[in-house]
Amino acid sequence: MCKASLHTYFCALSVKKMVAMHKIWVLMILAEFLLLMSRSEAKVPAVIVFGDSSVDAGNNNQIPTIARSNFVPYGRDFPGGVPTGRFSNGRVPTDFISEAFGLRPTVPAYLDPMYNISDFAVGVTFASAGSGYDNATSDVLSVISLSRELDYYKEYQKKLKAYLGEAKAKMIINEALYLMSLGTNDFLENYYTMPDRRNQFTVDQYQVFLIGIAKKFVTDLYNLGARKISVGGLPPMGCMPLERTTNMFNGYECLESYNMVALSFNNKLSSLVTTLNKELQGIQVVFSNPYPVFIKLLKKPSSYGFEEAQTACCATGMFEMGYACSRFRALSCEDADKYVFWDAFHPTQKTSRIISDHLFKTVLHKFL
Repeated sequence: MCKASLHTYFCALSVKKMVAMHKIWVLMILAEFLLLMSRSEAKVPAVIVFGDSSVDAGNNNQIPTIARSNFVPYGRDFPGGVPTGRFSNGRVPTDFISEAFGLRPTVPAYLDPMYNISDFAVGVTFASAGSGYDNATSDVLSVISLSRELDYYKEYQKKLKAYLGEAKAKMIINEALYLMSLGTNDFLENYYTMPDRRNQFTVDQYQVFLIGIAKKFVTDLYNLGARKISVGGLPPMGCMPLERTTNMFNGYECLESYNMVALSFNNKLSSLVTTLNKELQGIQVVFSNPYPVFIKLLKKPSSYGFEEAQTACCATGMFEMGYACSRFRALSCEDADKYVFWDAFHPTQKTSRIISDHLFKTVLHKFL
């Protein structure tokens, strides 16, 4: 309390000021609380990923396969400069998507012993580099098949329920965003490389075969509780440096026949998404198509701050990926942000960020 004195006026003024500041502080806390509440109600509680090397965060490090990238120069622009098993100089698309939803800036690999169920409760990837829709694709490099990824997800559900309890785990399972990114290997590493599928199917028939697998997989996820699912499309795979290398007699231009297959398959995936939304009650399936924005990057790289879109950062940038990239690391570019591709098959971190931002703004934002 203020005592009567020459300073009574100033003391009273000070008290009023303190009361006013206290009110402002309370209002700021309340506003921040309401903002956090609105965000927690709007965003998804977890990001759960299935796919191939485009979204593998290190699962292949734990299995006997040559399809690994847990060595320099991979990961040189990842936080701490650590090679994690991501086929990139830094983060991959699902990392950026997780961050965009207000979750962690990286999505950990399910088989990574550094993480446990408390980490996986807000994000996990079951993806395996070299995998595809077709189980025969995973056999090429002895990696984790899509059906095996689903088995790991079932195991994950049991761990999640044990950790959080049935009700909380069910909420996460129902409200999580499920991201699928695969299909490229089915064509480039399987159909166009190995003879078995070509002897069984025309390329169009093979697409229909893969669409059938995709439909069953989404339905399986739905039956396990998933309701928000993003089906990822194919990039312009004929423009990957590895494919340009085989087109030397045409000036290392894109293999347009491969790009046409990617466009055709993407159209079939888009139609599948429409069908699934009609047939599965309460589901929200979206088609996340990287093709349009990726082709823009390749045709007008300077518009996005790139200097090179034909060759990759790693060594000669035309055929290296995995161990070949490591072998010639001394020749790798100094600034990967100037390149669309990191190695002959995979985009740089900067490219992944641009594509992820585009998909979030055009498609994925509806899950906010």
